[in-house]
Amino acid sequence: MRTAAPDQTGALDAVARWLSAHTDRVFGLVGSGNFHLVNALTKAGIDFVAARHEGGAATMADAYARISQRTGVLTVHQGPGFTNALTGLAEAAKSRTPLLALVPEATMRRSNFYLDTEALARGIGAHYVQIASMADLPSPAAVQSAGTMVLGFPLHLLAGDAPLEKAPAPKDDPAAPSAEAEAEADADPDAERLASLLTTARRPLFIAGHGAVRARAREALIRLADRCGALLAVSARAKGLFTGHPFYLDVSGGFASPLTAELVQGADLVVAWGASLSMWTTRHGKLVDPSAKVAQVLLHAGDLGTHHRLDCGVAGDVRLVAERIDATLQERNITRPGYRSEELRTRIATQARWRDVPYDDDSSADRIDPRTLTVLLDDILPTERTVAVDSGNFMGYPAMYLQVPDEQGFCFSQAFQSIGLGLATAIGAALARPDRLPVAALGDGGFLMGVSELETVVRLKIPMLVVVYDDAAYGAEVHHFGPDGHPLAHVTFPERDLASIARGFGFQAATVRTRADLAPLQAWLAGPRDEPFLLDAKITSRGGAWWLREAFGH
Repeated sequence: MRTAAPDQTGALDAVARWLSAHTDRVFGLVGSGNFHLVNALTKAGIDFVAARHEGGAATMADAYARISQRTGVLTVHQGPGFTNALTGLAEAAKSRTPLLALVPEATMRRSNFYLDTEALARGIGAHYVQIASMADLPSPAAVQSAGTMVLGFPLHLLAGDAPLEKAPAPKDDPAAPSAEAEAEADADPDAERLASLLTTARRPLFIAGHGAVRARAREALIRLADRCGALLAVSARAKGLFTGHPFYLDVSGGFASPLTAELVQGADLVVAWGASLSMWTTRHGKLVDPSAKVAQVLLHAGDLGTHHRLDCGVAGDVRLVAERIDATLQERNITRPGYRSEELRTRIATQARWRDVPYDDDSSADRIDPRTLTVLLDDILPTERTVAVDSGNFMGYPAMYLQVPDEQGFCFSQAFQSIGLGLATAIGAALARPDRLPVAALGDGGFLMGVSELETVVRLKIPMLVVVYDDAAYGAEVHHFGPDGHPLAHVTFPERDLASIARGFGFQAATVRTRADLAPLQAWLAGPRDEPFLLDAKITSRGGAWWLREAFGH
């Protein structure tokens, strides 16, 4: 006689109702531990995106959160499902992406699925909460404050064997800042000090980071910069934030053009708005003049001055602080030319973009210079695009030479510096902005690491362009160790036909060695784009990327 299936309502429906306040989309992979949960989510109207690897699913959720400004949500199987997702979750945690990972937990130590979920979560920098009742479920405000959270669900709850206790509305994580604490932070008296610095600076410069993007601070920062004559730059993660402004310099740091680097170095006041001022944004501190004043505005006071010396630190929401300082200067009738002039406007318009900087084309008969390739792509591709960049020796070319329409046009998962996240990043970003052409820029090593998600692109019918900068090597290691004469046999590989691999998954594809080989891409762009397209670009790589040579000390 067949035993009746347990009632999966109760706990699962309660979780689905709670989750609908956070998001309309969940990423993951289904196993026995979360099978009934995923069915409950879809029953509640939440879209479930099935990835082919949990690491890809975690990265998709991360990218979706970054571009959509909603909470990313991941669900996986217990045990190996969670460990497979750890690299993507570590990237999200280091980036403070608001992301919820719903993780089933085998609570019996004799189970082969048993893990110390809490230790693993905390080890990668995520918050951990074990869920036993509705009172344990975090509120949307708590998630936004805490960032990446791993929610451990004992298996018997997700099997429907026991209901979640009825309890008051979900509460905030006590470890997260309270609304009162953040209000106090927004009243930081150092904001007056920053206003004074902006009043007296002759060459002020703003560097906005992901905190400015999260705070939706573009317009507030532009108004303040226009009032005090500041130039506008960004960290790599905020690329595109000030696109279209005549005094926008693009990315500061390792990806900075020569003119951008010159102007950052010439500033007598540098204000970081939601930017950490890491070594990547400041070129190990060399971009900031030692005599310049440095100020920083970050949401959390404990993060101020972590990477760079400060003369002034303000804890608070970037947009609110900028609006308050702008109102103060307006009340005092202060408007200054600052760093700006008509001559400088012209120089920025003609020299600030990398594609305007002359270079010697390194292309050969069977390999194309990655700079030449990327400039051609910048001309060919529609302006409305979302560019997702993997990590590796190649990454500066799409980051520097591909223009983006705004801050939602660029997704840069580099906090953990793992290769292999780029394709999944592009999928999450594409689902957040389906109105734009998604472009995944990958190295050949990262492409092969994440190759399983090609099937996800095809299955979801995403009209994506994947560009593989293929040097048949782990290029960063080649150019790091090669100059010192070390053997490179383990980081160089035979050339492979990556276009054929993509065709096997259902892509259209082409191999690019010369300019003429881009013709199939142009035909695809003009057509219905009913299949995704991959370019296997066989690139030159003789000297390595200069930004990595600098980082490695060569």
